[in-house]
Amino acid sequence: MTQGPSLFAISDLHLNHKANRDIAEALCPETPHDWLAVAGDVSHRPDELVAFLARLRGRFAQVLWTPGNHDLWSRDGDPHRGAALYDHLVAQCRAHGVLTPEDPYPVWPDAAGGIVIAPLFLLYDYSLRPVGLTKAEAMRDAAAARVICNDEGLLAPHPYPSREAWCADRLRQTRARLDAVPEDRRTVLISHWPLHPGPLARLRIPEFSLWCGTRETADWHTRYRAVAAVHGHLHIPITEEYDGVRHEEVSLGYPRERAARTRPVAYGLRRILVRPAGLEPAT
Repeated sequence: MTQGPSLFAISDLHLNHKANRDIAEALCPETPHDWLAVAGDVSHRPDELVAFLARLRGRFAQVLWTPGNHDLWSRDGDPHRGAALYDHLVAQCRAHGVLTPEDPYPVWPDAAGGIVIAPLFLLYDYSLRPVGLTKAEAMRDAAAARVICNDEGLLAPHPYPSREAWCADRLRQTRARLDAVPEDRRTVLISHWPLHPGPLARLRIPEFSLWCGTRETADWHTRYRAVAAVHGHLHIPITEEYDGVRHEEVSLGYPRERAARTRPVAYGLRRILVRPAGLEPAT
């Protein structure tokens, strides 16, 4: 049977690196009906992020974006910070026809009636720290390992009192939307941060796990009937399986990381779904 359109995914493009910009600008579909999910960390410059997603929207039949931590960085004096920056990026994406976590979840047609494609914005709550340690103790160990995430100074939670509080609200909102998906529908869950803690075992410096998601989503891949869970953030592009569900880490990452790999890694677009030819094209 002839292969039909695909849903591709990529994350952690970090366009501030020229080598990454060259790779990113070459991204293109295989068919006119391919979709692309961009799972965060496009750029810490809002204008560059939006302009790049707009260019992708001109190539792919549909583009979905969910933010990463770098996408939400800001400094004192910037026009948008915290949740206001996220809302600004959502509005700009919508103006270019790019779907966001705030839009109705699109459905990818398949022979079984369709798969709900759900971009999720969830943040993290520091709960992925070693069992038995308080947040303060885990932060102390991270400082000793020299891996304090730049988010501590650049990812403002305004108007929430903390990133944990923002994360809790995002979890509440997202659960409500996913709970409303009909129980006969399967999903593809797309988040910048991994939903399952399993991939964190691959971190070279385990103290960085503090900034890598939340324990609250550990069962979402089964609870919400996922055929695949897509994430980035770790810069460890690999396919793993938990509870029979594919978990796809789709990062491009930094040029220095790619140069340091001692074994071949497939960077670039990752095929998440493919639809047999003959079904209606994705729109």
